[in-house]
Amino acid sequence: MKTYFIISVGFCLGLSSCSHAPAEKATVSDVVLMAPPPPLKAEKAPAIEAHINPPGPAIDTAKKIIKEGNIRFETHNPKAARQNIVGALQKSGGYLAEENETNSGETNQKEYSLQIRVPSKNFDSFLNNLASSADHIESKNIHIRDVTTQFIDTRAEISNNKQLEQRYLQLAAKATKMTDLLAIEDKLASIRTTIDSAQGQLNYLSSQVSYSSLDISFYTRQAGEVNQGTGFAYKFKTAFGEGWDILQNMFFVIIALWPLLIVILIVFLFIKRWKKRKVVIIAAPNATE
Repeated sequence: MKTYFIISVGFCLGLSSCSHAPAEKATVSDVVLMAPPPPLKAEKAPAIEAHINPPGPAIDTAKKIIKEGNIRFETHNPKAARQNIVGALQKSGGYLAEENETNSGETNQKEYSLQIRVPSKNFDSFLNNLASSADHIESKNIHIRDVTTQFIDTRAEISNNKQLEQRYLQLAAKATKMTDLLAIEDKLASIRTTIDSAQGQLNYLSSQVSYSSLDISFYTRQAGEVNQGTGFAYKFKTAFGEGWDILQNMFFVIIALWPLLIVILIVFLFIKRWKKRKVVIIAAPNATE
């Protein structure tokens, strides 16, 4: 009986040892033969690196040129000249900013003044067409300014202040004291003012670079002087006008000489009184005789 019991126990222990051995080998083999994790694909590595360290904003180093100028010329038909200028301006993509018309009595001229803005890429061609259509160019001045450095510095100032603003916003989110929060808000207000001012300057520079400015002045003599005639009516009208001008000039000359007229009047009265007194003195001895 004991023999059967010992054999049974031994048989069970053998089965248990056999059943545990394969499991242990499987676990070890799994650990030893486990494949290493696949490497990152080459095309995905730059994207992850860019996500961790995002690149800064690209710096625009292109030339920033501002063109400004003025031109003055004479034309025999100012209305036609204005229409040609406006038509060429519309074709060039520009616009008329200001317009003035004056009549000068001293120089006997009728003058037009136009302030225009034209795209910088079309500025030279527009100016050449304008100069070729003028009867006589009195003056032409073109000014060119390179504002590339100013443009880059202003952009860098805006970028730096925006980064500083973000840091103060993070501090404001972590602030626990009211005094600290108020100080941070004052600093943020100052930074925002600086950013807005720099942005306004940058916008102005961009507008000046994109559109060039040109002041145009053209003039002609008045029609009465240009269209001179030889008939009786024209000569009579001219003579009457000249006579009237002479009469006006004489009147104003007399008004301007009023101190001299007063002196002459005083001298005249003195001489008249002196002559009258002399006559009385001469008559007195004759009366006594």
